[in-house]
Amino acid sequence: MKVFPEWVRVLGLPSAVLTGFDLPLDASRAQYRDVVGRIAGDPGMFGALITTHKIGVYQAAADLFDELDEFAALCGEISSVSKREGRLIGHAKDPITAGLSIEEFLPPRHFAETGGELLCLGAGGAGTAIIWYLSRRDDAPKRIVCTDTSAERLKALNAVMDVDTVLVDAPADELLAALPPGSLVVNATGLGKDRPGSPISDEARFPDGGFAWELNYRGSLEFLATAKRHDGLTVVDGWRYFIHGWSQVIAEVFGLSLDADTVRRLAEAAGAVR
Repeated sequence: MKVFPEWVRVLGLPSAVLTGFDLPLDASRAQYRDVVGRIAGDPGMFGALITTHKIGVYQAAADLFDELDEFAALCGEISSVSKREGRLIGHAKDPITAGLSIEEFLPPRHFAETGGELLCLGAGGAGTAIIWYLSRRDDAPKRIVCTDTSAERLKALNAVMDVDTVLVDAPADELLAALPPGSLVVNATGLGKDRPGSPISDEARFPDGGFAWELNYRGSLEFLATAKRHDGLTVVDGWRYFIHGWSQVIAEVFGLSLDADTVRRLAEAAGAVR
């Protein structure tokens, strides 16, 4: 809410105002459909960015959209809503956002040179997008493992990608301990943002020479705190993921093109009020 007015200024959108629809984590199908219907029916609403409820909106209201992009179907989520000539369009921006963020912190040929693996904690839309992107990288991880507390989510992931999945009901410390050096561990669970907690314990050991990526940019951030206590580990927080995620959706909603300089100015404006 603090960042958006600054971005309006940078992008030259003087009349744009950010209005929130705050639904509970266990929102009902009717609640999702009501919000999507209100966005579709109000000419003053140009579109929307969806955060925590991306999968819920897809499952409950995908039929209300005139068009869904290929990533929405792949990831089973809707993170961006836009309008074009009276048509309501749903997008999943996580694969694009994931790629932009990963290429900023992960060296070229990293997995090929280290033999590292990917452990993605969370099989939601963000986790699926990260796995999709890295599995198609020139130096894909030697092995990809994804965990989740939901068997349904893991099943949905395996329906679109052939990766190892683990159903968990406790901290994933043993999976971290089994990783080879150079591996990437991602917290894509939402724990530490929407609700306190972490998919690992305080005693978890990260792989030497590896990366720990906390997708969250706000909240209690327990996973991030645990990772920062380890030497020989590159720790990445979710700030740039946030910048790319929001800027990509805003560009879609308002029909803008973003070059590297514009993204830089957006990041500087956001950082000033962080």
